[in-house]
Amino acid sequence: SPALTKADVGIAIGSGTDIAIESADVVLVKNTPFDVLNTIFLSKAVIKNIKINLFWAFFYNIVSIPIAAGLFYLSYGIKLNPMIGALAMSFSSLCVVTNALRLRNFKVKYREEKKVMGNNKKIIYIEGMQCDHCKMSVNKVLLTLDVENVDVNLEEKKATITSKNIVENEKIIKVIEEAGFKVKEIKE
Repeated sequence: SPALTKADVGIAIGSGTDIAIESADVVLVKNTPFDVLNTIFLSKAVIKNIKINLFWAFFYNIVSIPIAAGLFYLSYGIKLNPMIGALAMSFSSLCVVTNALRLRNFKVKYREEKKVMGNNKKIIYIEGMQCDHCKMSVNKVLLTLDVENVDVNLEEKKATITSKNIVENEKIIKVIEEAGFKVKEIKE
């Protein structure tokens, strides 16, 4: 904990000691090193967003304050009604808040690769299977993936796969759609 308090940014793991968690600036919920990278990328996105908001706020104020103060009234006859100025200021605040809300769409750049040994099971619900030929087609394309076992049930319109490694859902959807079927849902 003394090192965490001395550091510029102290990062603790959520399963650490209470004193380490209290003295850290950032507490990671999961115990993965990828979260440290994601925290750094999120902080960079926040700083970039702050700089953008400050730029537009200063730009707006540099343009609007002289008009609201009446500096251009004698030269150009431009004046600003106080109600329009208040509306414009509210709009400026709304733009800054909306820009800050873009951070909610921040995507995690690094994810932990799960290479779990054992039986990983997924149930895939498929639309478009109607006959035994469809069942064989789905079985054939799923066997092209890194799986141990494939069980296709025509009545329930689902396929169950088991594998030692985790197979990504995007790969499953891709091979099934290339075979002419549609994936409704994948359950793990």
